[in-house]
Amino acid sequence: MSQPSSTLSLPPLALRPVRDTDTAQLLELNSAAVPAVNELDADQLAAILSAAHSAIAIVADAEPNSVLGFAILFAAGADYASENYQWFSDRAEDFLYVDRIVVSAEHRGQGLGAQLYSAVFDAARALSVDVVFCEVNLKPRNPESLAFHDRLGFTEIGQQSTKGDSVVVSLLSADVSEARSAPPE
Repeated sequence: MSQPSSTLSLPPLALRPVRDTDTAQLLELNSAAVPAVNELDADQLAAILSAAHSAIAIVADAEPNSVLGFAILFAAGADYASENYQWFSDRAEDFLYVDRIVVSAEHRGQGLGAQLYSAVFDAARALSVDVVFCEVNLKPRNPESLAFHDRLGFTEIGQQSTKGDSVVVSLLSADVSEARSAPPE
């Protein structure tokens, strides 16, 4: 697949922790990514962020207050009621869970997701955990995310139906020591 022309002019990027001042942007990015991620309101996002191990934003160096993408991570033992997080918690004692990873539509295919995942695997190493878990929708199907996670080395370890059978997810696992970088599409 050819690179978008904007890839050539993509400014230098930086990763930083999500800030309280990012909330409106995170909600906007999240809403634009539905149904690949579930919808959140401000209170739900605040609750998730307060329970999360960490949340990472990717920004342009020249515009550090403009979030281009983000990831929210949970460590094992968190007080988090997500059905998918609970599925992993029931099967593993030590892990890092990617609750959501979102990149703005205009910046997809430019390597931002791979940079976020590099930070995810670095966070897992800092916690001394060997595995990163996440899920990707099978219903409604998210073929781009499935292919992206496959390129990173994630493998399916189960499937789960949630939200009254309106969503089916592929439950994925990646060994931190074997993590790969995914080139942009």
